[in-house]
Amino acid sequence: MDWLRYIAQEAFIVVPVLWLIGLFLKKTPHFADWAIVWVLLLLGITFTVALLGPGVESVIQGVLVTGVAVFGHQLVKQTKEGMKN
Repeated sequence: MDWLRYIAQEAFIVVPVLWLIGLFLKKTPHFADWAIVWVLLLLGITFTVALLGPGVESVIQGVLVTGVAVFGHQLVKQTKEGMKN
């Protein structure tokens, strides 16, 4: 997993945090599914800027950890659905 070197080690803690927030938002009544990824992106950037300090690199790290969280969730979800069928 060579691609993991692009994410700052300090920022990895944001991935499971975003995953949990996404699960809570999914269970929230009247919350649009399309809005979940946008909320997670804003939170991912906010959390990484808080962790790493302000700057372009922190914003990029926020986008990367959000991508890992969303992509990881989809891997699990789509695999489960595929195994059912």
